[in-house]
Amino acid sequence: MPLKLTEADISLVLSRFYDRVKVDDLLGPVFAVVHDWDEHLNRLAEFWSSMMLTTGRYKGNPLSMHLAHAERFQPEMFVRWLDLWKQTTDELLVPQVAREMQARAKRIASRFSVIICGQELPSLDPQITATSAAPYRISSLFNEQTLPRALLGHHALKPGTWAVVRVEEGSILYRDLDAPSSTTLKPDMPGLVPPEIAHSLELTGPVQLRVEFYDRRPLEPHQN
Repeated sequence: MPLKLTEADISLVLSRFYDRVKVDDLLGPVFAVVHDWDEHLNRLAEFWSSMMLTTGRYKGNPLSMHLAHAERFQPEMFVRWLDLWKQTTDELLVPQVAREMQARAKRIASRFSVIICGQELPSLDPQITATSAAPYRISSLFNEQTLPRALLGHHALKPGTWAVVRVEEGSILYRDLDAPSSTTLKPDMPGLVPPEIAHSLELTGPVQLRVEFYDRRPLEPHQN
């Protein structure tokens, strides 16, 4: 059954949600960096439109935008963000749609908390801290012809397993289920793959890459 959700619903949810965020004791100071709220809300509407209605309107990279302000974030902020999101979506949307948007938000918050803060959400899992762990396995060198077909379809790493995709020549697109746009991986831009996040690789031309596997979160790929 199609979700009973419209662009107008998304705009209303975002408007009320961020009215709460802006005056929240924990989140308000973080979002004080936003100077043009009309533009910010418009981009957020494009993001959720792409996520929920598959419109493809959003073309940005939300993770990179948040990483630019990584020093401002703490894991408990993502928990508070989810609390306000649940409150707002429960108020404004039918239960089925509210639950779906809450599930999407929870996956996004969990991923951002791990990648930005190096910790799982406090209310969900024990703390995982970034370390300079060495990979326990490194794949052979793949090219566009030998890359396993399974990596081109949506799949996920096992719990506790991390990976780094290192491109040696060319480029490849990295997509995950909870992102409306892809990331281009290339020799100077490896990709960090968290556990249990559905993702895929997409060929764009000739490429050579390896995949490193870790039993804990490594430091950011460029630091290894």
